[in-house]
Amino acid sequence: MDQAQYAMLTEVLGRWKADILESFLRSEQINVVLIQDSVAGTTQQTSFTPVRIYVPRASLQRTRTLLKSFDEN
Repeated sequence: MDQAQYAMLTEVLGRWKADILESFLRSEQINVVLIQDSVAGTTQQTSFTPVRIYVPRASLQRTRTLLKSFDEN
């Protein structure tokens, strides 16, 4: 991921939430990059490990609007 071209949209707890948002945004033709840290320096990831969601900077405003409507529903 080129960090100059992507911006963090949000952070959620749990991969399942991130996967739902990723599917929603991809259905709107928005590229998504998910970054999930491991737990306490191990390679394990839990369902409650924070996941950061990145989208292209050029799509950030549109994505925030979509996310707001997604949260309302």
